[in-house]
Amino acid sequence: MNSKLFTFVLCFFLILKFQAQAINHFEISFDNAIHHEAQITAVFHDLEDKKFSVRMSRTSPGRYAIHEFAKNVYGLKAEDSRGKKLKVTRHDPYQWDIKGHDGTVKITYTLFANRGDGTYSQIDETHAHLNIPATFIYAPDYQNRPVQVKFHPREDLKWKIATQLKHLEGNLYYAQDLDYFMDSPVEISHHQVKSYKVQSNDQNYTISFALHQAGSYEGFDLYFENVKKIIEQEVAVFGTLPDFDFDTYHFLACYIPNASGDGMEHRNSTILTSTRPLAQGGFENNIGTVAHEFFHAWNVERIRPKTLEPFDYADANLSGELWFAEGFTSYYTYLILCRAGIITKEQFAESLSGVLNYVWNSPARDFFNVVEMSYQATFVDAATSIDPVNRENTFISYYSYGNTLGLALDLSLRNLEDPKNLDDFMKFVWEKYGKDEIPYSLKDLETLLGTYVDPSFSKNFFDTYIYQSNMPDYKSLLSSVGIGFVQNKTEMAHMGALITNHENKWLVDSNPDRKGALYGAGIVKGDRIISIDGKLTNNNLKPESLLKSYQPGDTVKVVYNRFGETRETSMTFVFDPAYETFLEEAPDPKAKKRRQKWLNERSR
Repeated sequence: MNSKLFTFVLCFFLILKFQAQAINHFEISFDNAIHHEAQITAVFHDLEDKKFSVRMSRTSPGRYAIHEFAKNVYGLKAEDSRGKKLKVTRHDPYQWDIKGHDGTVKITYTLFANRGDGTYSQIDETHAHLNIPATFIYAPDYQNRPVQVKFHPREDLKWKIATQLKHLEGNLYYAQDLDYFMDSPVEISHHQVKSYKVQSNDQNYTISFALHQAGSYEGFDLYFENVKKIIEQEVAVFGTLPDFDFDTYHFLACYIPNASGDGMEHRNSTILTSTRPLAQGGFENNIGTVAHEFFHAWNVERIRPKTLEPFDYADANLSGELWFAEGFTSYYTYLILCRAGIITKEQFAESLSGVLNYVWNSPARDFFNVVEMSYQATFVDAATSIDPVNRENTFISYYSYGNTLGLALDLSLRNLEDPKNLDDFMKFVWEKYGKDEIPYSLKDLETLLGTYVDPSFSKNFFDTYIYQSNMPDYKSLLSSVGIGFVQNKTEMAHMGALITNHENKWLVDSNPDRKGALYGAGIVKGDRIISIDGKLTNNNLKPESLLKSYQPGDTVKVVYNRFGETRETSMTFVFDPAYETFLEEAPDPKAKKRRQKWLNERSR
């Protein structure tokens, strides 16, 4: 069936479906955008003769924590089909209950929205940046119904609509159910759009990039060429594009001063936000998010953990597979940029040190393995709390932890007697679980790796690095591809905490590392250091300058202030455990060959 005929048949059956099934209707307008407000109307028909309830979601697809979107809803009113005002009651902060309706309920409310990122909504005179869970109420008892939403863009501001929602006519869009609706962000602004066609499995897909940024759009053409290169290299990993709904994938990019830096994947689109427009550092700094989020079109959107299904809008899903879903995606982010020629091999090699140092040297591995780190997402994924935490010593981001394990697995596979690689394993996972969207479990991954290599290899990898917190032999693994991994600072004194200047004194501005000198000396976050070894710590003395005078093992007297009281203690410096990574200029021939196969551009 050709695409035009398919589209006609699809629309015909959608019309029949709409006629046979009640639809939840929404409208949204932005007359008071200057004060970050939207006016929203929701109409629900053919309701059962019982109490009708609507809620604001507490979660957002792509995020793993709780977000209290209901706090920004006010002025909510309800009436029936004849305009009769209905009584609205509440028994919890997230839900509104309505009785006495006649089968139809029309609800109006005002939304305040002023955070432009991948979770929240932002409304002002530059745009209406809408994440659906942060914008629209929903009816828990009618989640399977189709949704129609009509947007009223500000014509005086030349706003246009960009979204993965299906366009019906004019400013009217639809989603087949609540899940697709909630997963469909919308960017309404005076943006520019570039698009191109990609063929995959004899099907043409459109890749659309809507860019909203301040000032000139200079550089957009070249930036979009880099996007194309990324897409080509990611398709080369999996062998095919996902079967995008409506044959289109949408990048929704806001590179504006009033945004908050973020990236958020969705089924057929992604949100990209940054304070940096292309001409002000965004060209180089924003492209990594493009690579990361588009990789999610396979890994997490379709290669999806069972623990994220069904997605819960009232509570957070607990998933132990985020090290794979997010971490392996992070591993591929810079690898794809390297293969696409956007960064050099030298830059890629040097970039490895940051994530390896963070994971390798973290004391948090004493408390949680990578699965348990994934469980922490509920508390760290843009979650908010006001009480202090000890993340410096107890948490490693599953993005970073999974990144290092992806690196270790890839290089371990490439060093087998019968060499394999992570690309082909990811493709294997795609064929088994992603292509037909069969949710996987942690055990499924272990079993599949055993099928791809052999069960003993898989068991050893999972037992050693997934279920326990051991670190792979990165020095040997990286050497096998001609990358150095060395500690060059073992003779340098180190304190093990963030020190900032505050009111002409050094402030300990992070919880000290459990393995560090300050921790051993009993100094804690919030202490103000007055002197070290008799040297006054003030704005004229930098911590790195002081440390040059000492070596690991040296013991000094520290005078500090805590709660207004001056105290003394002794501190013994430790060595700086940081590693450096670099591209070896003349690796042995086997390592050079492996490196080329690993980092060079791939073809489908």
